[in-house]
Amino acid sequence: MNTARLLHTTYNTLISGLFPLIFSRLLLRGLKSPGYRHRWSERLGHLPFRCRKGGIWLHAVSVGEFQAAVPLLKQLMERFPDREILVTTTTPTGSQQVQDQLGSNVRHCYAPYDFPFAVPRFLDAVQPALAVVMETEIWPNIFRECSRREIPLFLANARISPSSFRNYQYIRGFLGELLRDVTVLAQSQADKDRFLALGASERQIGVCGNIKFDIQLPEEAVDTGYQLGQQLHGEQGMVWIGASTHQGEEENLLRAHAALKQHIPDAVLLLVPRHPERFDHVAGLCRKHGFTLHRRSQGLFPDKPCSVYLGDSMGELPLYYAASDIAFVGGSLVPTGGHNLLEPAALRRPMITGPHLFNFSQISSLLLEREGLIQLDEAEQIDDTLCRLALDPDTRISMVGNAREVVDENQGATQNILAHLETALSQ
Repeated sequence: MNTARLLHTTYNTLISGLFPLIFSRLLLRGLKSPGYRHRWSERLGHLPFRCRKGGIWLHAVSVGEFQAAVPLLKQLMERFPDREILVTTTTPTGSQQVQDQLGSNVRHCYAPYDFPFAVPRFLDAVQPALAVVMETEIWPNIFRECSRREIPLFLANARISPSSFRNYQYIRGFLGELLRDVTVLAQSQADKDRFLALGASERQIGVCGNIKFDIQLPEEAVDTGYQLGQQLHGEQGMVWIGASTHQGEEENLLRAHAALKQHIPDAVLLLVPRHPERFDHVAGLCRKHGFTLHRRSQGLFPDKPCSVYLGDSMGELPLYYAASDIAFVGGSLVPTGGHNLLEPAALRRPMITGPHLFNFSQISSLLLEREGLIQLDEAEQIDDTLCRLALDPDTRISMVGNAREVVDENQGATQNILAHLETALSQ
């Protein structure tokens, strides 16, 4: 038995042994987020419907990956109206976004966990002509089963961070076998080089750019956001957003908001936690700091002035960005790796982040190089940075122009990826 086969056998033994723990974790997550308690059969490869043979399967693990894939999905629906499209996600929030944005235009279910018995069952039901996995979701059984069935598999918008690359070096031979029949459409030349070093085929790899630059924000949500911003803004106020925040970030943002209100008393913080199970906790933090609070769940437009507007809803981030004058993008004061910087950039919002941006290293580097982004070295700097930016309209205007140029200059990945998929579907 060669090393790669031994590793795959070991992997299957381990993942099968983890079956009880994986579903126990789902149950525990379901205590805070009820969506995790439902539709477990889908995670075992049982579909709630039958797919027509010869469709397109696209997997986007969660909200961010799905949002980036929306322009590509719309193009696929337009160009291949006779092919059924199945979109899978892993998280309930991602699932909700698929249903909200695409509805009955696509099929949707959860992706199967990578159990050796679940993946074949799933593919028996789907029978796709082509499979697309967004970013870098490498699942050995899915990859090997697609190869065995001769289903063309694409890693689209693929990337590997330097830290992940170092870890992958330990199983390079195993990954090389998995990637042998996969077409890798990398975000950048650096990502391509890392995939090649891990054993991807030179014949089946290309650089298509980052699909996230092809962002399409929903016009209705943006227009509603402008209206909300006008109401929150008042006559002499300012609205700033703490977007997609994580545990350990809100305290810093609330402290910064108190500092800003010393200069702009009517300033409003629009605070949007990343995970819905934390909404009530963050509401309590706001009250603890003495701020008057309005929650989105109480109604979109507040019936009286507030100091903090809590965005306790999912899928409305473009609306919230449109309502704001300055954007702090979360997941960056803590080592989460940051979140999408291109939504506020596309909406011409000056941006501040923390030091941890390893999930968006390419995008953040471009924005920093062009002075379209302010990156803090540590959380304590946010007070002074926010106040200086709020009181300096010239800098804000310059930043949003620079950031918008970065977005415009790097668009086109969707069409590049689509060309590869069209070629595969025509064969």
